Amino acid sequence: MKITARQFPSIGAPDTTLAVLGLALLLVGLVAITSASIEYAEWHFQNAWYHSQRHTVYLLAGIVAAAATYRVKTEFWQSSGWWWLFAALALLILVLIPGVGREVNGSQRWLPLGPFTLQPSEFAKFAVVVYLAGYMVRREHEVRNKWQGFLKPMTVLFATTLLLMIEPDFGATVIVAATALGMLFLAGVKVGHFMVVVLGALGAMLVLVISEPYRVKRLTAYTDPWADPYDTGFQLTQSLIAFGRGEWTGVGLGNSVQKLFYLPEAHTDFVFSIWAEETGFVGAVVVMALFAALIGRILWTGLRAIRADNAFGAYICYGVALVFSGQAFVNMGVSSGLLPTKGLTLPFVSYGGTSLIVCCAMLGLVLRIDHDIRSPQKPERQAS
Repeated sequence: MKITARQFPSIGAPDTTLAVLGLALLLVGLVAITSASIEYAEWHFQNAWYHSQRHTVYLLAGIVAAAATYRVKTEFWQSSGWWWLFAALALLILVLIPGVGREVNGSQRWLPLGPFTLQPSEFAKFAVVVYLAGYMVRREHEVRNKWQGFLKPMTVLFATTLLLMIEPDFGATVIVAATALGMLFLAGVKVGHFMVVVLGALGAMLVLVISEPYRVKRLTAYTDPWADPYDTGFQLTQSLIAFGRGEWTGVGLGNSVQKLFYLPEAHTDFVFSIWAEETGFVGAVVVMALFAALIGRILWTGLRAIRADNAFGAYICYGVALVFSGQAFVNMGVSSGLLPTKGLTLPFVSYGGTSLIVCCAMLGLVLRIDHDIRSPQKPERQAS
């Protein structure tokens, strides 16, 4: 999997609309995290700008990652899908080794890398999208007409989700599984094959939920968080209070009360709640509109890729759109009480280095596909 100068040609400017939408969300994230983390950082690190400084470093690293994926030819990604998948599985195994992976709040999801940490589950999302896109191009006939073509990627998906559940990371498991199934559905698998697997996956997730008492508590707290507002329903009730205080135009940037140690994870999983409190209904709708526009533009790029006979590019776009939309829907749904509490970052906005860098890399890949569509020469299709 050697990258040579041929993978880094001199290319033109990316799609302005797509780039601006991504940049707008990055700037929202920087402002929201800075505001939400000041008191927390001052108390724990004696530096009010601790998280915003680190997030700025992550943001710059994400921009570099986006630029790198944008400059690499899509043929490289199509031919190296297996390598990325193997690397992701290796990292998911490595993080489970005692003494290697870092455990926080009962979950072993992080690999320490000096002053920073790597979260393999975020990298796994990228790897699964790249691998499946290449597989569906190489085995297009099998995927659409035979059980074997559908079950082979399901074996890979099972191994990935099993490792994610051992951590445990139920949120990442749902996103990876939903993305993979969505990509296969869009690739044209038979509805009968698809429904059998989907029903099986839903049954397995139901068993996983009821097998752990803490997951059952989260579900019951979601249905009526005010029944136990100081224990199982604490996060959700504090998040709903933040939404209520925001009203139409918010209390003003920096003026949130819920971030003053009332709402846990205010700068990570629940940063959208603080944003809604400080900018109100208007600010929340603006962020949702940015996500809708970004995901719509990515899907439009995928449709144009299909018309340009670039199936790999189309599948990449579909996978990236599914990851972004799934995480955004779950994060905002959890914050507003629409869904049970589950720890998932808001793409481009929440604090978290690996998530931010991977999101930027995926957006850079979509920008490269858009470039290939607009360029005079069509990308070469990988032989099966």
